[in-house]
Amino acid sequence: MTVPRHGLGLDPATATPELADDVVAAALSVAGVTGLHAGSYGEVGTHLPGRRVAGVRLLADVTEVHVTVAMGSVLPQVARRVSEAVEPLVGHPVHVVVEDVTPV
Repeated sequence: MTVPRHGLGLDPATATPELADDVVAAALSVAGVTGLHAGSYGEVGTHLPGRRVAGVRLLADVTEVHVTVAMGSVLPQVARRVSEAVEPLVGHPVHVVVEDVTPV
């Protein structure tokens, strides 16, 4: 089991701004990721005091990261790398959704 840096039992009510920012930075650091995506209707996000982090949903037992990926990238590889980058931060499974492909 991976021990998360930011604590166990996360949910939208207890997600910290630092954790959300770390998840965003980790996802964006993966080659091929061009951005985060809030979903078709803007439904994917983590609500924090004074702001919303689009494209990241922090839950108690899973984290969702919704990304846009550069055209020509191998989508399963990019998704796996995002999951591998984020999982040590949250300590539970990470589901990655590729929402869109963007020109390079």
